[in-house]
Amino acid sequence: MSFDTLIFVALFYVGLLFVIAWAADRAASRGRTRWSDKPLVYTLSLSVYCTAWTFYGAVGYASRSGLEFVTIYLGPTIVLAGSWWGLRRLVRVARMHRVTSVADLISARFGKSNPLAALITLIALIAATPYLALQLQSISLSFAAFSAMDMPSGPLESWVAVGLAVFAILFGTRNVAADERHHGVVMAIAVEAVVKLIAFIALGTWVIWGLAGGPADVLAKIAERAAQPDAAGWALRPDRWTALIAISAAAVLTLPRMFQVLVVEPADETPLNSAAWAFPAYLMAMSLFVLPIAVIGKELLPANASPDLYVLHLPLSQGADKLALLVFLGGLSSATSMVIISAIALATMISNHWLVPVFLALRRIDASDAAPADIRGPLLASRRIAILAVIGAGAGYQAIGGGQALAAMGTVAFVGVAQLLPAMLGGLIWRGGTRIGAYLGICAGAALWMVWVFLPSLGVVRVPDFGPIDPLAGAVFLSLGLNATLFTVVSLLTLPDPQERVQGLSFVHAVAPEAAAATSAIRPASAVRAEALLALTRRVWGGDEALLFFRSEADRQGKSGFLPDVNSGFLSRLERRLAGAMGTATAHAMLAQVAGQRQTTMAELMAVASEAHSAKERARQLKDDSDELARTARRLQEANDRLTALSVQKDAFLGQISHELRTPMTSVRAFSELLKLPDISTEERERFASIIHEEASRLTRLLDDLLDLSVLESGEARLSPTVFNLHDLISRAIEASSALDSGKELRVDRDIPAEQIMLITDADRLLQVLINLVANARKYCDAARPLLTIRARRLPHSVQITVMDNGSGIPAEKQDLVFEKFSRLNDPSRAGGAGLGLAISREVMTALGGAITYLPGYDGAAFRLELPLRPPSLGQPDEAA
Repeated sequence: MSFDTLIFVALFYVGLLFVIAWAADRAASRGRTRWSDKPLVYTLSLSVYCTAWTFYGAVGYASRSGLEFVTIYLGPTIVLAGSWWGLRRLVRVARMHRVTSVADLISARFGKSNPLAALITLIALIAATPYLALQLQSISLSFAAFSAMDMPSGPLESWVAVGLAVFAILFGTRNVAADERHHGVVMAIAVEAVVKLIAFIALGTWVIWGLAGGPADVLAKIAERAAQPDAAGWALRPDRWTALIAISAAAVLTLPRMFQVLVVEPADETPLNSAAWAFPAYLMAMSLFVLPIAVIGKELLPANASPDLYVLHLPLSQGADKLALLVFLGGLSSATSMVIISAIALATMISNHWLVPVFLALRRIDASDAAPADIRGPLLASRRIAILAVIGAGAGYQAIGGGQALAAMGTVAFVGVAQLLPAMLGGLIWRGGTRIGAYLGICAGAALWMVWVFLPSLGVVRVPDFGPIDPLAGAVFLSLGLNATLFTVVSLLTLPDPQERVQGLSFVHAVAPEAAAATSAIRPASAVRAEALLALTRRVWGGDEALLFFRSEADRQGKSGFLPDVNSGFLSRLERRLAGAMGTATAHAMLAQVAGQRQTTMAELMAVASEAHSAKERARQLKDDSDELARTARRLQEANDRLTALSVQKDAFLGQISHELRTPMTSVRAFSELLKLPDISTEERERFASIIHEEASRLTRLLDDLLDLSVLESGEARLSPTVFNLHDLISRAIEASSALDSGKELRVDRDIPAEQIMLITDADRLLQVLINLVANARKYCDAARPLLTIRARRLPHSVQITVMDNGSGIPAEKQDLVFEKFSRLNDPSRAGGAGLGLAISREVMTALGGAITYLPGYDGAAFRLELPLRPPSLGQPDEAA
């Protein structure tokens, strides 16, 4: 097989993964997660545990140490088998607090401490960098195994690193959402899991029944190999086995990539029901043929052949090129899936706990700012930079570490991240654990790991001597023992602060933060306004998601519109949603900077936490009833306030209508009398007639508006659906409204390609609404350089049209009345319309099967129209239409 063919197959395979990830992401963006949320996909995504170190290195490991390689599979098996208790609660608590990484989980438990999260991120990065280098090197070595010439590894590794970085950036940092899930990446990893499983089983089957004489023959060869003098490493060492099982069990919980797929990606703990048995079965299938391949490879291949590459050298040496190609794809899948998900997980940690806090410190955010700092752009940029840095560090590490050092990096990384386990487990089961205890325990364990495991693996210092105990086992037991001891003792000697107490209650008892107490100890300052928080949130999530969350919060409080009251409960829920995008500690710091002018006292928090812990079902029912009564009372109060305001508006409206009717009628009567005079000139007669005509037209328009509103409200309006292009209708609306003389030029910003949407509705009625909105912007936008922005967006079965100007907008106290027929936002005594335009627009949109809403939180007045692509009576169009 030529090297060019191998490159073509590899590129085709990677391209297929791109297509799968893109399709899964596109489906998820439309709310279709039926496939990506399946338990099978979740189970297969856990196979990211099986890296190139497992796919290639397990055979080399078995060749040198016999059955010891099984320990790397036993640890995860024990953890997943016990998922009915520990894992389910871990996932439930993590989803409850919307944590984004293992660093975010531990920092959230211990008072939302960002310095603690930054420390954990540093340890994870140090542990993962050589491990990433191992994956990139395995790809290069697998290519070299097919090449007859001495292929330089540097350029190839660089191109592989660039390709993986592009993949991780495209599908790991596409947007900022309140939920750190990556459907496309997970689906691609699931496909890679199937490929590497098929490849390994196919190779093992071929080795046992193709190269050997069947299972009995293989067992005999294994026994013969174990009896040879150079197989001393095959002896069972209980201390080493115990240590390896312990760190592999810890790694499945604390490795950033495993925490990402195990805890962050699932929507809830339900998939664990299947993964508890399916993932151990997957690991067993991956380990079943390891020892046979190692023994047959040792027998058939030259003595200088690397055991780590037996899986490739065996089929290549026997001329089984197609099988070798399948194994190559399996190894490629093992390495690439690990690099991609590790880069995404580490980049999220670096961004949330290093880069974004620095950005927030340099650019202080104030809720009173008219234009709050843009968080969305810097957050995405920081994650992309972090991905490039993480993969670049892995690609460049080989020059420092060397191939010999990389061979043990899997175990080295496991021991490093295992230092996070005491703080993680202690935080989940013990309310008394403190941040200081977690700090000291992690720092001490990480220091011993660096001195006894990490640096010796690089050849910088000598391997420590623990006497009869294996060096690795001694380092594991002593570092984890000191870590856990310090965490426990220091926690007993120190007191948790109020924030830690509330978080401890929520984590240990797995209760919702607002049930335990207000998770955030933030108390809003009186000057904080919901509009400012909405504007800030829009710069993190985007407009639609922010508006949806704020509207749901307003509904929860029994308020209409988009703006809830800013209270502690609302800030607590907002903080948790923001945590899903930027991490718990960073979200807490940002909201505290914007709105938290006062921290709760110890007495307040302890009282609330104690009350929540002892609350019974009857108390919860009473609270629910009270909340419902409060919502009802609020709605009644709002209705009463609205009726009062409308009564005032109605009086003003009647006065305005009488004025509007009397003025043209008086003019018509007066100039009609003048026309009767015998001595007026022809020019004066024509001028008087023209005035009479203009005043009669003005009177007719007013009566038409009143009649039109009456017909629309009665539901008797006749619609004439036609097929038209939205772009043409918007152009007609702008052109028609340009006849108004507002004294200022109105600039219009449009997205022409996005407006090319075919609709079936009453074009004249929709045009009426668009003209009204554009005309209002011309008349009322008070900016020095008025700008009207029009954006159209096609949804699966509807279209959204947003029309907004850059003026001062509509005051908050008048936003609830903008669509009332007796409402005018300016002085009713001033010249102008009778305040019927937006009322008619609302009735028109209702008649068309759509809606018009005012969007708060923007710099100016912003309205959104939403209507179906065709009238409901005609049915919805096909997706491809």
